[in-house]
Amino acid sequence: MRVVVAPDKFEGSLTAEQAANAIEAGLRRARADVQVVRLPVGDGGAGTLAAVVAAGFERVPVPATGPTGEPVQAAIAVLGDRAFVEMAEASGLRRLPGGRRAPLEATTYGTGELLRAALDLGITEVVLGIGGSATTDGGTGMASALGARFLDEAGERLPPGGAALLAGRRRGRWAGRRRHRLPRCRAAQRHRPGARPDRLPPGRGRRRPGDHR
Repeated sequence: MRVVVAPDKFEGSLTAEQAANAIEAGLRRARADVQVVRLPVGDGGAGTLAAVVAAGFERVPVPATGPTGEPVQAAIAVLGDRAFVEMAEASGLRRLPGGRRAPLEATTYGTGELLRAALDLGITEVVLGIGGSATTDGGTGMASALGARFLDEAGERLPPGGAALLAGRRRGRWAGRRRHRLPRCRAAQRHRPGARPDRLPPGRGRRRPGDHR
């Protein structure tokens, strides 16, 4: 018998690789001659980086900015000229100090720093996993780290976070040398088209209705 074991993480308990190892151990206890192929997987959210590393990519540490501005020690996964970047590594819910959520102020700037680190390594293809985010800024923080500037109607720079996107007209433009053209590939969790920072369900940085006010 040949069995392919391809689990995602068990949130708060096991990584995908640990789950695969545990399942394999159970199968071998039941049938010693079983052939097991372990293939840890991820859905684009937290834990996907670990699954990619388990598949043979190298984990490369990268210091980054957390969702509420604090420094965090994150990482990307690299294999040759390809890289995987997990948004949750820098901008995820687990990076919130004390678990305190700040959906309208949190920024994806740190994710942009991870992408910038990949580009500085000469990477030509990036896969970005965008699940598990603690942010609602529409990726403006990420783009800012790569050289974009987001301005209000008066031409002033918008503050970080999703709240600024609700404040009337806004526009963006690129500044400096950071204009990168790369093959784009996205690994994403489910999302609601047209979702707004102030209308998100509990979980996306909010605990219950009214927390954003």
